[in-house]
Amino acid sequence: MRLLVLGGTIFVGYAVAAEGVRRGHEVVCAARGESGSVPDGATLVRVDRDADDGLTPLTGEFDAVVDVSPLSHPWVARALRDLGGRAGHWSFVSTINVYADNATVGQTPATGPLVPALAQHSDRDAMAAAGEDGVALYGGIKVASENAVRAAMGDRAFVTRPGLITGSWDRSDRFGYWPGRFARGGRVLVPDAPDQPVQHIDVRDYASWIVDAGERGIAGTYDAIGPVRPLPAVLADIAEAVGVDVELVPVSPERLVAAKVQPWGGPRSLPLWLPDDYAGMQTHDPAPSLAAGLAVRPLADTVADALARERELGLDRERRAGLSADEELEILADV
Repeated sequence: MRLLVLGGTIFVGYAVAAEGVRRGHEVVCAARGESGSVPDGATLVRVDRDADDGLTPLTGEFDAVVDVSPLSHPWVARALRDLGGRAGHWSFVSTINVYADNATVGQTPATGPLVPALAQHSDRDAMAAAGEDGVALYGGIKVASENAVRAAMGDRAFVTRPGLITGSWDRSDRFGYWPGRFARGGRVLVPDAPDQPVQHIDVRDYASWIVDAGERGIAGTYDAIGPVRPLPAVLADIAEAVGVDVELVPVSPERLVAAKVQPWGGPRSLPLWLPDDYAGMQTHDPAPSLAAGLAVRPLADTVADALARERELGLDRERRAGLSADEELEILADV
């Protein structure tokens, strides 16, 4: 199979390209080549997706195309215009943030209402500057992009909406915070949120499913997410997989808020912790995706992969998400 990855140098795109190479496919990655390198065995073709003719260097036909475009409907529309007629199958990486309802549990693509479509271009700096509206901006651009893919490719379109993606290539530090923190041992501050659900997908499982879709012609719109589990059970399993003696110290959401600890991610945060009104975001029904071939590996495997990366980067490094050692000690001093 000749596989084109529009991207292929970081995280999901890199994982897809690596999986394609592992299976013996001819893998072409189209990118500027500034964010990272492509996997060994893949070919980098330098393109400029901001330019109307920026995909001209891509020649020939492709059995499957994978587009991971994050924040640009024009990028998606131009790719479909220039490559859609030369592609046997088209996968588009969307996001769980296309859903307008973050509270209702058990949603699926067939039942969940979506945010309004935004046929525009943006970037991560603009999304961050928009604050809470940035999530709607991100989701809206993805909705418009999804619509364009389905309109152009019909029953050759595979649209997937991931939530929390975990793995060693994740640059957000959200999941990796926990294996890294447990590896340091001692008293570990955790959210006292016994009823909070959480679900994730290992980037390698996600990439494998996307390559499967190209090989088998899987079509449709799916939530790319694994089973729902209680957050305390997930954290306990991560600690067990790391294998270092720790004492989990639950702290109430009220005390965390008072201590100016942020939920989910970013500086001074407890990753994966979310307010109660976001329960729907972490409880999408995985049954349709599992029935369509998504395979989910054991959590311990995901933890081992993330921990190896954490050790490589340094357990005491400055992080994009989580609490620093000093911040955690400051809060634990009052517990």
